Amino acid sequence: MDMNELYAIGDVARRTGLSVSAVRYYADAGVVTPAASTPAGHRLYDVSAIARLELVRTLRELDAGLDEIRRVLAGEATLRELAATHLALLAQQEARLRSRRAVLSAILRQDSTAEQVTLMHKLVGMADEERDRLIDEFWTEVSTGWEAPERMVEWWRAARPELPEHPTAAQLEAWIELAELVRDTEVRQAVRRELYEACTTGAGPLMTSSPMLDSLEAGAAIGQPVMDAARERVPPDSPRGREIADRWIGWLTGIFATPDSPGMPDTPEFRIQAADHMLAGAEWDRTPPEPEGPFDRYMALVTAVNNVPPERFPYEWLAAALRASAVVAPTAPRKSNG
Repeated sequence: MDMNELYAIGDVARRTGLSVSAVRYYADAGVVTPAASTPAGHRLYDVSAIARLELVRTLRELDAGLDEIRRVLAGEATLRELAATHLALLAQQEARLRSRRAVLSAILRQDSTAEQVTLMHKLVGMADEERDRLIDEFWTEVSTGWEAPERMVEWWRAARPELPEHPTAAQLEAWIELAELVRDTEVRQAVRRELYEACTTGAGPLMTSSPMLDSLEAGAAIGQPVMDAARERVPPDSPRGREIADRWIGWLTGIFATPDSPGMPDTPEFRIQAADHMLAGAEWDRTPPEPEGPFDRYMALVTAVNNVPPERFPYEWLAAALRASAVVAPTAPRKSNG
């Protein structure tokens, strides 16, 4: 393209991909004016004007306004500043679109009424404080009216949804379902009944007793080194693997210990049995049962909202460490006859 040549408006339109009317509009609006005119009044554009028109077309496709484009062309604003402004606007638009998609998906899934649609739209727009208050109200009602173990209630309350600043549509859909779940009076009553029965019948009183909860908390602390070692690919039959296996067995044999009973004896056979239980746990973890009650559904939805699935416990690694340690596992000292 000749730097000194002037081009008629039709040529300019072809070179820029704009329509002739658009080129005229930008000239009349003072965005890109022609370099000259023919005696007959036809507009002529030089190479610089064509380059500016190409930039105008690009910026318009990015939804920039004419005033913003004028400022950029006049040197009053930089392209970087314009891009930053529009990127922020685009992020807001994306958030609105994700919210709309979540509500529309929920409508299709539930065949919702107009009132439900209004409620879902409100749920999507909830602030963090409102979400926390809704969850707190749910657990307050679930744990009221019976002597729920205080520490268990603390654990239940700790599992709560935390939407990120820019949630995905799937996270929003999970939040809508979860919010509707915890607002439902019948669901609250069902969760109360479910947890009451779990804590007060069968092995529930034992499993929710303070000594047992102490043991479970201690087990969680011991479980972390197991996960660290598996992640770091520590050989199960290494000294570190043996140390972890010993700590695990020490915890396991002491779970049911009482002042009158020292608990389970640490024997090679017990370690092999524990390893077998670990492998059974790994199989269960690979194919866990579908959520049955509303509490299970609550926990599944919290995981979906947070989009941070819990790290899987390395049952196989611990099983291998237990088997390796069983070869030289300590045996109970024999009583001396003398």
